[in-house]
Amino acid sequence: MRKAGVDERVNIVGGGPKKVLYTLKTLNRIGLLDSAKALKSHNACKACGLGMGGQRGGMTNELDEFPSVCNKSIQAQSTDIQPPIPAELFTHTLAEFNELSDHELEHLGRLDTPVFKAAGDNCYRPISWDDAMALAAQRFGATSPERSFFYSSGRSSNEAGFVLQLLARLYGTNNVNNCSYYCHQATGVGLGNVLGSGTATITLEDLGGADLVFVIGANPASNHPRFVHQLKNCRDRGGQVVVINPAKEPGLVRFAVPKSPKSMISGGTWIASRYLQPNIGSDLALLKGIAKALLEAGAINTDFIAAHTDNFAAYRADIEQTPWGDITAATGLAQAEIAAVADDYSRAEHAVFAWGMGITHHLNGVDNVEAIANLALLRGMLGKPAAGLLPLRGHSNVQGIGTIGVKPVLAADVLAAIEREWQVALPEAPGLDTLACLEAADAGDMDCALQLGGNLYAATPNAEFARRALDNVGFKMYLTTTLNRGHVCGMEHSEALILPVAARDEEPEPTTQESMFNYVRLSDGGIKRLRNVRSEVAILAELGERLMPRSPVNFSAFKQHAKVRAAIAATVPGMQALADIDQNQQEFTVSGRIFHAPSFNTPSGKAGFKVHQLPSTMLERYPHRLASIRSEGQFNSIIYEQADSYRGTTTRWCVLMGKDDLREHQLTPGDLVSLVSACGRMDALTVCEFDLPAGSLLAYYPEANRLIGTERDPRSQTPAFKSVPVRIERAPR
Repeated sequence: MRKAGVDERVNIVGGGPKKVLYTLKTLNRIGLLDSAKALKSHNACKACGLGMGGQRGGMTNELDEFPSVCNKSIQAQSTDIQPPIPAELFTHTLAEFNELSDHELEHLGRLDTPVFKAAGDNCYRPISWDDAMALAAQRFGATSPERSFFYSSGRSSNEAGFVLQLLARLYGTNNVNNCSYYCHQATGVGLGNVLGSGTATITLEDLGGADLVFVIGANPASNHPRFVHQLKNCRDRGGQVVVINPAKEPGLVRFAVPKSPKSMISGGTWIASRYLQPNIGSDLALLKGIAKALLEAGAINTDFIAAHTDNFAAYRADIEQTPWGDITAATGLAQAEIAAVADDYSRAEHAVFAWGMGITHHLNGVDNVEAIANLALLRGMLGKPAAGLLPLRGHSNVQGIGTIGVKPVLAADVLAAIEREWQVALPEAPGLDTLACLEAADAGDMDCALQLGGNLYAATPNAEFARRALDNVGFKMYLTTTLNRGHVCGMEHSEALILPVAARDEEPEPTTQESMFNYVRLSDGGIKRLRNVRSEVAILAELGERLMPRSPVNFSAFKQHAKVRAAIAATVPGMQALADIDQNQQEFTVSGRIFHAPSFNTPSGKAGFKVHQLPSTMLERYPHRLASIRSEGQFNSIIYEQADSYRGTTTRWCVLMGKDDLREHQLTPGDLVSLVSACGRMDALTVCEFDLPAGSLLAYYPEANRLIGTERDPRSQTPAFKSVPVRIERAPR
């Protein structure tokens, strides 16, 4: 008999008919006319940072490939194409809303009127736009700027992000941050240290010329499905795909690409030519092991290293002094397995390294990113076409939000340009990053917060800490399209104002977004679905007017998006082409980031090798390592369905473990266990079998946040969501 939470019909192939049927089901639910209009409109995709859409058409990428669409795109559209939430629902209490699942909250409908919850109340109540804006200005005006913070998710536009950060700094605080501190901030820091630039070094066209692609600590089959098509293309032209991931993800083994009839008919394309499964948290040891094998084989590009890099002697000495025994003990892999990957790499002419949060979500996330860059430098895979580094960004405009300054420390040239443009002096006190803002709130040092999209509660580790910290912020202002857990949890004793905003394709004026390839798209907007939503840009500009009526910046003018783009073009390097993009419709790549020649953005023009010590692997009280993961039916914290079709789970309240751990704990799939960490526990979890190394466990995010502490990488401040020490406790029989 099948036990709860376990689907015996586990798919060993990603994509395929199930993906097609899911898309059809979603399109039928939202209506053919609505879905066609949304998908064909000239607006950038609302899902991952791979990017598509814009002026080439909604299902076309920058290479004019059509159809360039995936189920994540459909899921994102399905959330926006909902009827308004009935006003009667707001008679229910926060406690009643909290009884709903995350999926149910997101699918109550679209917000279409401002709502407000007073500090002593337990319900939201509708409020007029004028009263809402007056209240927001009054609350922010009544406190000291340093006792506030401004946060943005990666779904908003460049225009909204720029107005947000400028508003915050003119108001008087650098507490300006974004969701990248919980995802790829380690990438930005690491690549910045090595190359002087923190984003991808290649274009989408470059990816099409690679003969080897590394996919490290990522599951693009679920999170970036259109990237798998690029991996399939690499295999089709005789190239190799090396996957490094503790979990044997079915969609990275074999994937039936829906847009490829041959792939569908054959039962799927083999994606990984080699698949390594190191222990969770051992990435640095493995990367050093690959480097050690390359050095021992003499398979390095000595001419490139001599001409275009610094610090190689120290790096080489460190690698040579790292014993193979330490590497194999940490990774759980044999030396021969690691050497085989190095041999694959040694024969490549054009290699691309792609990675996700399996690399950044550790206490040494920056080290991991720098170690990947070291491998690229060893063989001269930087500074030439069709080779380089590709962080797989999650949200559709998270990179653009960083580019235009939604971060606690502005680049010196951007700061100087803003001060010169408007003859203003911006605050000098260092701003707080995302987690530091919440820690300040927990300490009672935050009175106001403005959150532009996202779900900061669900995104934050240690769920009880997140709830308590957010409730300690006296007044919270949310700009959002739908309700989520963060709007009903963490405000039991505080005020909350929720303002309904236009989705990207509903904006009254065009907006822009930046992909993970540094490519800026223009979204037309213009679709009319709801009667009472407003543009994010207009809301922020009005708040600026009301809060700072004598500001040297004319916030009223910023209600025109073209004025905002002109300001970005005048103050942010590489974005000059933004100034007239709405007139000429010429989308572009941000200048100074793509390295087709070996000259880097460092003072010397050279890239720098970095040296790292292997982290301690002491696991006594908590002998297992847990990584939090996303499911196939999920995008960031948004849950579209409870089952995970690729991994064969039917509940999110479960723990995935390998055969060795099942045997050690005398467990069978369907049993119930508890997971315990230093900061929390999860009880009555259903055990699910999955292909994992001994000692490595998986559980779904954000449910597993209650186990994840606030420990973080000291250089990026990114929490360790994917290397959590835990122990297993068996439930009584």
